Amino acid sequence: MKQIIVVGLDEVHLEQLRTLPDAQDYRFKALLTAEEIKQQPQFPVEWLLHEGVAQLQHARDPIDAVIGYWDFPVSTVLPILRNAVGLPGPSLEAVLGCEHKYWSRRLQAEVAPEHVPPFCAVDPFADDPLAQVRIDYPFWLKPIKAVLSNLGFRIDDAGDFDAAIARIRAEIQRWGAPFNLILDQAKLPEAIAAVDGYQCIAESLISAGRQVTQEGWSFGGEVEIYGTMDSLRTGPGASCFERYQYSSQLPAAVLERMSAISRRVIRHIGYDGAPFNIEYFWDQDQDQIWLLEINARLSKSHAPLFRMVDGCYHHQVMVDLGLGRRPRFQRGHGDFRLAAKFMLRQFNDAIVKRVPSADEIAQIEATLPGTEITISVEPGQRLSDLRDQDSYSYEVAVIFIGGNDEAELEAKLANCKRRLPLELEAIAGRQAQPEQTKTNSDRITTARRQQRRSVSKPSEPVH
Repeated sequence: MKQIIVVGLDEVHLEQLRTLPDAQDYRFKALLTAEEIKQQPQFPVEWLLHEGVAQLQHARDPIDAVIGYWDFPVSTVLPILRNAVGLPGPSLEAVLGCEHKYWSRRLQAEVAPEHVPPFCAVDPFADDPLAQVRIDYPFWLKPIKAVLSNLGFRIDDAGDFDAAIARIRAEIQRWGAPFNLILDQAKLPEAIAAVDGYQCIAESLISAGRQVTQEGWSFGGEVEIYGTMDSLRTGPGASCFERYQYSSQLPAAVLERMSAISRRVIRHIGYDGAPFNIEYFWDQDQDQIWLLEINARLSKSHAPLFRMVDGCYHHQVMVDLGLGRRPRFQRGHGDFRLAAKFMLRQFNDAIVKRVPSADEIAQIEATLPGTEITISVEPGQRLSDLRDQDSYSYEVAVIFIGGNDEAELEAKLANCKRRLPLELEAIAGRQAQPEQTKTNSDRITTARRQQRRSVSKPSEPVH
């Protein structure tokens, strides 16, 4: 029986893991729950680096793999945990070469400069941060480490920039402090060490055209792309994801060019022994491919789509690599030709008045085969209190749908939305401004590197 530690395990993904081939030979055990990882005021990075490592090193039973499917902080702490117990996987520096947005851009530009937009580092706590920007308007400004477009802003003029800097100064500590704890564990080039978790990257806009995400793995120098998703956007400046759809409808020749870029960049970074995904834009008019970002993990959002189309959750790839073996992944054995994850969004603040019951959701799913519904909010909740949303919207529900063509996907979605008793009461005049921490930016400026913080009580120890 293989003992597999999952950092941030939750019931939904545990059920998915238990459907994998050979799952009867695996024992999945949590090192912190998903709630303890993602829903606390502070990320438990310090706990993971000390108590988490100690639990793994003193576990009663041998540990065969340490895996995780969450973004920060899980993706960046995994190499530290694996190294502590002598398990295979990419180095911390290789993971940071994907996840540290500025360092990653530097590495990408070394081998694929024609696919990387102009960019520069920006210190939001400088006296005049705008003076550091060396690219033209419009551009995106975002922390060098955050998730879900949190604190990412489109900047069209100096007014936009000043407003974004004010938000970033007030809120970046949630990301900057724990990310710096991880950076402290790495051997960084001098030019990268100067760009810590409290800094940002400015990038020229590349969002014209169609967006996709490639899921892949690297093992023993072999880099394989096993699936590509179309990512459709909505909202201000097309800044918010509306759906992920598998498999991509882009021309095969374009997808192969993207795959070649992915292989070149992943090998150059030195990332090996783990899954990854890479996001691209294709400007059809110019036939230009732009690399958006690299994530040192698979996307858990895509797992049900692979199950619907290929017959297996792609957690199989993560588990195989965690056990130190070349991934096995079947293709085309699912019940549907296409599948999509639809994100239902609200662009103004509101109070949640009613959500569907479990029975109401089950009734809809029973009458629409290939439909899975998850509600992201609770009655009485204010949308602006939701954690880690993008900068322009709130996600209130997620619907996974399988179908044989796009028309069937759209018809099922319309049916679900019509029947879902999800009621919101708008708050007059309030535009989307997801959860803001109440941190004084002047205090952050003087205490940026004094970051040791207490964390909430963790889950029971690993044995």
